[in-house]
Amino acid sequence: MAPNIPGGLLTTAMAVMPHTDVERALEIALSLDVPFWPQLPNYSYYEDMYVQAAEHFPGIVLDIEKRTLRFSIDKFAEELEETLLRFDDPTLFDVSKTYSAVYHRFLALDHSDRPAIRGQLEGPISFGFNVIDQDERPIIFDDTVRPFMLEFMAKRINVQLARLKQLNANAFMFVDEPGLQFLFSAMAGYGDLKAKGDLDQFFSQVDRPRGIHLCGNPDWDFLLNLDLDVLSLDVYTNAEVFASYATAIKKFLEKDGVIVWGIVPTGFETFQKEDMHSMIERLENVWRVLWSKGIDKEQMIAKSLISPATCCLVNPDKERTVERAFGAVNEMAARLRDRYIA
Repeated sequence: MAPNIPGGLLTTAMAVMPHTDVERALEIALSLDVPFWPQLPNYSYYEDMYVQAAEHFPGIVLDIEKRTLRFSIDKFAEELEETLLRFDDPTLFDVSKTYSAVYHRFLALDHSDRPAIRGQLEGPISFGFNVIDQDERPIIFDDTVRPFMLEFMAKRINVQLARLKQLNANAFMFVDEPGLQFLFSAMAGYGDLKAKGDLDQFFSQVDRPRGIHLCGNPDWDFLLNLDLDVLSLDVYTNAEVFASYATAIKKFLEKDGVIVWGIVPTGFETFQKEDMHSMIERLENVWRVLWSKGIDKEQMIAKSLISPATCCLVNPDKERTVERAFGAVNEMAARLRDRYIA
């Protein structure tokens, strides 16, 4: 799979941050072993992860003032041909300065001494569920729009990854897919078999290394059996459930997959309840279960990164708890490396 994604209990994080100070957000992102460019929706609605993914997508109706993102099939029909004429133009698929205050600053830095760097984009399933058309239907149900959307988002990821790889050969991408947990509810109306086919098609168009990040609780068998190089999850919340999927986790690790263990909570109240000992204990409890079920300890440690559990935009102390959580991630990873890596 992708041996160039580092493991060894180094640190990274998901990209959505509560900051309105652009330089400070970048400084905090760079404090981790595997840095990324932050997404700052509190700074601008352009930085909302769905809005960022929607840049140049035909048919999008964006109202920055009202903070709404919609879709019009008539506008899609009008704009599609012109979009297709530009399908070989990387600038169509990259993130512009308008849509990210940080991305281009991140690209201007020297990351050559880092073990890796990371980018991200909202995934097609979540984007398709979240963006609503003129009939109040998610565009994922539109058989004309959906195949185009899969190809468009794959190109967006590939263009960003190519830019990041110019700065660091070990660059990789998170495809953020919070919507995956809804696939398995009766309400979704877009079943897991359809999604599996679409995601297989999508990832066949996405350059390696690539992976999925989500904070929810999907069908882990489904996710671990996709052709991914890295899986980033909230193990703080989903510890017991995830630990019960040892067979699929073992197979994923044996294919050289990397797991990003999101263990440090970023919510104000939850973070207050924990200390370093309790968080390490929570993570090690999951690990011990997996080791007892035949997962190779050294192999797993070699293929593990440590991160915060989730993003958080709504803390009463704004960015302070999130910054403390990033610090705790670094401290925890250092302690775990002392314990498990000779």
